[in-house]
Amino acid sequence: MIASAWSPRYTLTPSIVRGLMQIEAARALVDHTPLPPAAEAELRAHARVRAVHYSTYIEGNRLTMSQAKAVMVDANLEIAGRERDVSEVRNYWNALLRVEEWAEKKKPLTEELIKRLHALVEVGPRARPTPYRDGQNAIKNSSTGALIYLPPEAKDVPALMASLVAWAAEAERSGLPAPLIAGLVHYQFVTIHPYYDGNGRTARLLATFILHKGGYGLNGFFSLEEHHARDLPGYYRALTVHPHHNYYFGRSEADLTPWLEYFITTLAAVFEAVRLAAQKCTVEGLEEEPEDLRRLDHRARIVLGLFAGRETIAAPQVAAELGLSERMARNLLGAWVKDGWLVVTNPSRRARSYSLSAKYRQYIGSLSAIVRGGEKNEQ
Repeated sequence: MIASAWSPRYTLTPSIVRGLMQIEAARALVDHTPLPPAAEAELRAHARVRAVHYSTYIEGNRLTMSQAKAVMVDANLEIAGRERDVSEVRNYWNALLRVEEWAEKKKPLTEELIKRLHALVEVGPRARPTPYRDGQNAIKNSSTGALIYLPPEAKDVPALMASLVAWAAEAERSGLPAPLIAGLVHYQFVTIHPYYDGNGRTARLLATFILHKGGYGLNGFFSLEEHHARDLPGYYRALTVHPHHNYYFGRSEADLTPWLEYFITTLAAVFEAVRLAAQKCTVEGLEEEPEDLRRLDHRARIVLGLFAGRETIAAPQVAAELGLSERMARNLLGAWVKDGWLVVTNPSRRARSYSLSAKYRQYIGSLSAIVRGGEKNEQ
């Protein structure tokens, strides 16, 4: 029998409280650390590539980091013998951009959003929202065939998912810190295992969505997935909060404190790493930014960084970089033309492109130098 409302059991231990305080401290410092536009663009691009690569790697994707990055950059690239891997990476990339867009718009976490997200992960941008599984989906050891976990029966999945979404909405209204909500939703989603495949990837994207929406996006500079992947035994051990493999024999009412300790401690380490990276960019930065650059808002600074490696940009590139729809990107570009830092270079409606105004072209040398430095550090 499924309870009408999910009420997760956990205790705010000193470890969790300390982690939350570290997260808040790092968040405040990163949010108030001015960075050169190209440095912001590099940090964000690197984090996205790592998020996509490592989240798919956790599920067995065979592409290397460099291959995954190439697939994200070139929508037409194919790798012989790795068609499924390429599709997984490309789908996760598109899903991550959509998650960032939803968070920017403050979309509510609903079952419809979850179904749309899973469809993006499993099928692609044009897929219809995925219905929940209609049968059992036992998780077994791929080598021995031993049963690892038996999730709830299909008939119980709709009620469990409705209960999870209702809890998340109430937790947000009551002011529960977003990192706690993200961790608990991550856990409960993979515990319910509402789909035959793609549950782990979708759970990690849901955690990212909740963090970004709740103000813990750190400007897109972090990849929590990378830290899970670097300690997979620890990740899976933390998710196994009850020794019994059957959902109905302990998992449904398990104490989630150990999982939250893992999740919050890991997130605190991730945020601290971002703080150090941002601080390094500031210390190693070039001369103090001119007033022309300082007056640009956050999104404008991100787009300015795109010009470090190209003469012109177009709406699709801006949409991908900011995680927005092309329509919203076109509106922003039009506003920036009026602001005077962009000019239209190709007025064609179908292929309109933009370049920096004469005043802002003088800063290209500084932007390029920062990008070259980032590339050297990556090699």
